[in-house]
Amino acid sequence: MYDIMSPHAENFIDDGEIRASLEYAANNCRNREVIAGIIAKAGEMKGLSHREALTLLDCDMAEFNAEIFALAKEIKRRFYGNRIVMFAPLYLSNYCINGCVYCPYHRQNKTIPRKKLTQEEIAAEVIALQDMGHKRLALETGEDPVNNPIEYVLESIKTIYSIKHKNGAIRRVNVNIAATTVENYRKLKAAGIGTYILFQETYHKQNYEALHPTGPKHDYAWHTEAMDRAMDGGIDDVGCGVLFGLENYRYDFTGLLMHAEHLEAFKGVGPHTISVPRIRPADDIDADSFSNAISDDIFEKIVAVLRIAVPYTGIIISTRESQQARERVLKVGVSQISGGSRTSVGGYTTEVRHDETAQFDVSDQRTLDEVIRWLLEMGHVPSFCTACYREGRTGDRFMQLVKSGQIANCCQPNALMTLKEYLEDYATPETRELGEKVIAGELQHVPNEKVRNIAAQNLVDIANGKRDFRF
Repeated sequence: MYDIMSPHAENFIDDGEIRASLEYAANNCRNREVIAGIIAKAGEMKGLSHREALTLLDCDMAEFNAEIFALAKEIKRRFYGNRIVMFAPLYLSNYCINGCVYCPYHRQNKTIPRKKLTQEEIAAEVIALQDMGHKRLALETGEDPVNNPIEYVLESIKTIYSIKHKNGAIRRVNVNIAATTVENYRKLKAAGIGTYILFQETYHKQNYEALHPTGPKHDYAWHTEAMDRAMDGGIDDVGCGVLFGLENYRYDFTGLLMHAEHLEAFKGVGPHTISVPRIRPADDIDADSFSNAISDDIFEKIVAVLRIAVPYTGIIISTRESQQARERVLKVGVSQISGGSRTSVGGYTTEVRHDETAQFDVSDQRTLDEVIRWLLEMGHVPSFCTACYREGRTGDRFMQLVKSGQIANCCQPNALMTLKEYLEDYATPETRELGEKVIAGELQHVPNEKVRNIAAQNLVDIANGKRDFRF
């Protein structure tokens, strides 16, 4: 039975409720009165239920879809402005004991070379990332208690934070590792991580177990309840996601929002971010063998309806997606993207872009500077900001600022100052020239006059060699 307050996965991700929602949406997706009512509610910018959101997702009436996309753009503008937060993944190890059929790291794969970075190699990777201009990383590793124990992860985080190269510094390490214990989440919290990220892959329990036939990840409840344990361990910000293409997208879309609703009700705050990866080819993985793969049109609408349903939550898209696909979803809801990414272990310190340890093929292979210039040309403000995390504006404190609309007084000036740092230290002349024009124009849009004046002086100080100002 569906119970949003239950600590048990099969209660708050209830198959019966999902199927009832699928039926409701199918029966009402062309009901003009119902659709108009949901859009009117969405216009209040306070979110939608999973059932309401699915009904909008299923709607195929052109005039209503135009309203849905327009509303998604307006919600994105109101809560996130034109800021796009930048990050990069850092792969530490591809040793893994799970049998996930969609991932080349699976234990049965005998063709992929196994590699685990030493602390010295991690330091070299971090320097390479800093020399690009990155300030925020997503740490990735396979699940292997022998080769990748929690102690290795904690030591790696310490190493990452310790590296200061020229003007470079990694200011936030988000962590995407396997579900673990409350005790280990406490250790990650003490190590100073930002967001704990874990993709559900699929919320369909039977399919989930088939896709994860062996290893600890096979345990659906252990994996699905990981966010609850992470919050019990003191981690304020968690990031959810599914791998679209593993299951019917409507089922997983519904389960994803039910998970967000559960965290909001049971823990007092929903997910900080939601990721929307799609299945990609990789070593011994044929993406075409997954019959639930989704088109770019469906993908764009998923992002738009997510933005409407969870207006306060960041939406992440990676270099799995092409430049064209990323451009489409940036307009309707995405607020964080990766750039210059390598999805292989040691990929930032080798000249080979796609070596044999990659987790998946990268579609957007542009450099970080090319991505930054592209964003600027489209009218976005690339942001390397990590101020909220370092100032303690996390969890419910962050959400309160977002919901009140006050976060703009923090995010807009911080975005401009971190962009200024990037332009001074790493940008090509063409990107720097364009970025300076954008900063000059955007500075005038900082809502608070006092903050705007302080930011203006800080921008001058950054040009004179000072770094790391934050509101």
